[in-house]
Amino acid sequence: MERLKTIDGFEGRKGPLLLIIMDGVGLGREDDSNAVHLAKTPTLDRLFKSDFFVPIAAHGEAVGLPSDEDMGNSEVGHNALGAGRVFAQGAKRVNEDFATGAVFGGALWNKIVQRANNGGAVHFIGLLSDANVHSNINHLYQMIERLAESGVKKVRVHPLLDGRDVGPRTAMTYVEPVEALLKRVRDEKGFDYVIASGGGRMNVTMDRYCADWNIVKRGWDAHVHGIGRQFRSCSEAVNTFYQEGVDDQYMGAFVIVDEGGNPVGKMQDGDCAVLYNFRGDRAIELSQAFDAGSDFKHFDRGNVPDVLYAGMMEYDSEAKVPKNYIVQPPLIQQTVAEYLALENIGMFAISETQKYGHVTYFWNGNKSGYINADLETYVEITSDRIPFDQAPKMKAYEITEKTIELLKSGKFKWGRLNFANGDMVGHTGVMEAAITAVETVDECVAKLLSVVEGLGGTVIVTADHGNADEMFEVKKGKKTAKTSHTLNKVPFVIVDFGFKSEYRLSGVSNPGLSNVAATICNLLGFEKPPQYDASLISFTK
Repeated sequence: MERLKTIDGFEGRKGPLLLIIMDGVGLGREDDSNAVHLAKTPTLDRLFKSDFFVPIAAHGEAVGLPSDEDMGNSEVGHNALGAGRVFAQGAKRVNEDFATGAVFGGALWNKIVQRANNGGAVHFIGLLSDANVHSNINHLYQMIERLAESGVKKVRVHPLLDGRDVGPRTAMTYVEPVEALLKRVRDEKGFDYVIASGGGRMNVTMDRYCADWNIVKRGWDAHVHGIGRQFRSCSEAVNTFYQEGVDDQYMGAFVIVDEGGNPVGKMQDGDCAVLYNFRGDRAIELSQAFDAGSDFKHFDRGNVPDVLYAGMMEYDSEAKVPKNYIVQPPLIQQTVAEYLALENIGMFAISETQKYGHVTYFWNGNKSGYINADLETYVEITSDRIPFDQAPKMKAYEITEKTIELLKSGKFKWGRLNFANGDMVGHTGVMEAAITAVETVDECVAKLLSVVEGLGGTVIVTADHGNADEMFEVKKGKKTAKTSHTLNKVPFVIVDFGFKSEYRLSGVSNPGLSNVAATICNLLGFEKPPQYDASLISFTK
């Protein structure tokens, strides 16, 4: 990597540059569906009228997803923010290998087929939806079809119900086609293809950042050992939970049993297990449970069967999790933090547990750990373990106070933080809580602006995707809570307390998150790396 070139006549400000990421705070319609609009936000209102405000894209092709109909998410958003250019991501990357057949031509897939043809079952675990955020049900369909064509006689599906990136009660939209596909294979070929276990994504299997390993344990017990609430079919489980008032994402672990009450899908020696989620944050912990060996300490796994485990992708390239994966991930190198480390820039990153990995792991190109521990400080504020609508302020105040301490220390020229409120509370679908979440973020942004002003620095305020900006949608005259991300643009604004007309907005065509890294370089007094997307500012001299 070559070092950055300095900008002639501009060295940046004497004080620090602070990047504030308001997770899930997008720019939606100004109506009663928009918690950002309804919230009392005097600080954001003022910033959004600034001459250095511009809406930027945070979804679809702007962040490497297949089309502009695909919602952005925190993973790809932080990848784009940190990388300074767009990489094929998530569904797009996986779709490439499914389209070319590369998925089925690799040595790992052939090993799975061979092992299954020796008597083992193939177990598919993953989020059952078509949202293209964590997974895509079409990938599951294709793998099931290919195994049937290859003569694999035993397949088990362990669906994790979404209700978060799609509607809160849409599970049957996805369960029924899977059940139909498995029945067709049974009827046509006489093979043993069934759904075996499942649960809601926020309650079973898909924990992240070690926030609550009990979530993973519930999934492990259900998927591996057949321990959980018993039903005769997945449809029966879903409809029962609905009758009990439980939405998709919060359903408990369930297990499908035969007429004798025996679980149909316990894992045995010689089986294979494929986690078909392509997004990493909520896939790492289950992968560790399968791969870690005898030194695994997070929960009692009981008897651990000899299973060939594979993820759809490598979820952590630094920690090598999982050991086996079907699709090669995008290789993201030369992130903005790597460049600034070469310039001996002191840096910090801070968030609470729910988004800590985004300002570290994802920001740094899907690599865990420090780039340069002598220059960097990463701070994680532990998230509460309660539904976020019950505590919508989350840890914003604690993040703010710790950030102020870091800023005033004089050790750091640049820092980045993530306020998770707009996203995590937005996902609950509870409007009043989302309004409180946004108002909390507004208050914290105001405090940080005041501190940076006193230090003679600069602040960038932006977001990684929308969520709280669209809390419900109307279909056939009926209002339905919207718990997913949005397709809206997000704010980007520079607050430069030492501004002397040295630069202006550059007027980039179709600006997006990938333009932020070059802008960070510029505001710190450096030219952008040649391969980076354009900066959002241009200098007047």
